[in-house]
Amino acid sequence: MDKRNLAFDRTNFILLAVCMAIVIVGFVLMSGPGSTEDVYNPDIFSARRIKVAPVVCLVGFVGMVYAIIRKPKSVAGEALESVEPTQEATAE
Repeated sequence: MDKRNLAFDRTNFILLAVCMAIVIVGFVLMSGPGSTEDVYNPDIFSARRIKVAPVVCLVGFVGMVYAIIRKPKSVAGEALESVEPTQEATAE
């Protein structure tokens, strides 16, 4: 398969992997022990679990959307290289 026919380039895949790692970190930040009927754990309302972790996940998901929408720049560069030089350029 020709590289010009692919929708993503290497940068897109790297961005997707980094953003997926950010989302996973956000979910890990959200995890922790919970409360039961017998024991109340006030850690379930910590700032890390209800403020920081959702923002980290949101940043990761927005980054994934950008990584999917981003157009590879190498395709445009290859198209410009395939254009033949003009007559003025060859005359010099």
